[in-house]
Amino acid sequence: MSINLSKGQRVDLTKGNPSLTNIMAGLGWDVNVFDSGADFDLDASVFMVGSNGRCPTEKEFIFYGNLVHDSGGITHMGDNRTGEGEGDDEQIEIDLSKIPSNIEKIAITVTIYDADKRRQNFGQVSNAYIRLVDETTGAELIRYDLGEDFSIETAVVVGELYRNNGEWKFNAIGSGFQGGLAALCGHYGIDVA
Repeated sequence: MSINLSKGQRVDLTKGNPSLTNIMAGLGWDVNVFDSGADFDLDASVFMVGSNGRCPTEKEFIFYGNLVHDSGGITHMGDNRTGEGEGDDEQIEIDLSKIPSNIEKIAITVTIYDADKRRQNFGQVSNAYIRLVDETTGAELIRYDLGEDFSIETAVVVGELYRNNGEWKFNAIGSGFQGGLAALCGHYGIDVA
């Protein structure tokens, strides 16, 4: 049975389900009618961060230009450039058993590609969500609908999987940033050329 989360809520993933290792994070969104004339290209990204809140190297930044982490623990299933159609627009597969021990958090984010040039922001996006699915059973574990009204933000930290006393938990973050992907990269310690 899926749990619907609100911003700031946390939930245990592995404590009551110790066999859970393979998770699919599905992200979806729709574009509002008052669109800017250009396609909306939203991009899901993952930052694998250590205890200092930063990525150890650039390899822990998983996105459309780096689809698989060396450990095999994170696989981005590819870029959807329009968000059209029903269901998940982008998916990320996570194998908790392969996440390196120096990684404490897996931050799942969404940004708008070329947002400044296209004059787009998350205020023009509706029905955005993340859902976590147990890939072994196909059961949806968690759903978090980003109901917040973002007006100027071009990047959002949707949620975080994090370790706590040997267990994995999920935190519904829903925190917006201005400055798109570059701002998120700076936040997580990745240099952007």
